[in-house]
Amino acid sequence: MNNDNMTDGISDLISQEIHSKDKIYKPDFNQKTGRELLAFYLQTKFKQILAYDKKADIPVFINIKPDFIARFSKRLINNPNKRFLIGITGESASGKSTICNEIENVIKNFELPVSIITTDNYFNDISDLISKYGGFDNLRDNGYDIDSPQNFQLELLRQDLEKISMGEDIYTPEYLPNGTGVSVPLSKFVKSEKIIVVEGMATMYEGIKDLFDVKIYIETDIDVRRRRFLTRACDERNQDMENALKHWEYILSAGQKYIIPARKDMDIILNGDSSLDYFSQILEYIHTITNNFEQ
Repeated sequence: MNNDNMTDGISDLISQEIHSKDKIYKPDFNQKTGRELLAFYLQTKFKQILAYDKKADIPVFINIKPDFIARFSKRLINNPNKRFLIGITGESASGKSTICNEIENVIKNFELPVSIITTDNYFNDISDLISKYGGFDNLRDNGYDIDSPQNFQLELLRQDLEKISMGEDIYTPEYLPNGTGVSVPLSKFVKSEKIIVVEGMATMYEGIKDLFDVKIYIETDIDVRRRRFLTRACDERNQDMENALKHWEYILSAGQKYIIPARKDMDIILNGDSSLDYFSQILEYIHTITNNFEQ
């Protein structure tokens, strides 16, 4: 079934859910028994979503770790007050930022509290190295591996995520995307909302990935990624095609070393080639089933 029809189908499911006369009474989430009831209910509904999604020509879900739903339910039951951390990773131009923005938009449409953090802001300040080599491209061509875990402020990232998960607002650094390699400390205010979405390759580096309640990997066709990457490099960042192609080869190598190995640890693998509208409808349906109770 094509994804346009699947989108229409999800709309029908949402309508049926809203108008159903067979609803459970809203559990008391302050009581463990209420949270256990919610967890059982969500497990059933989530399995229905997965079964429905399998019918799509381009499903949203490529893979779900077998124990994920049980672990997710246990987390809801046993630690309801902790902020909910979602980590999203994938190779360059896989659609991480686009999907994060869509998650943020859908969540905000339902007036739910969400904050977004990008781990790219935790790159080390390399302005001195860029000055020494006469530009970022020269630095890269001399073997500097910017995507290596050693080139991120991982200790600071972990500290910030631990703080925000416990309800403390934070100020993250900001890595300037202007080729200067400058990192401005304590630059971006991030409120500790109930849901924290963290995107970027560093989310799944050792010492960071264990912090997340849900780990998501975006997998996208390599030709789609290449087209996106070159368009972004040339049209948005004013790079010439020769240099853009050089950097594309670099990020392919970096992906093999630092990102693809994390795939095996992911709770959910999403299809970056799937329709964004269909993905949004899936999110809306998840919201509906988690908030549609008999009062």
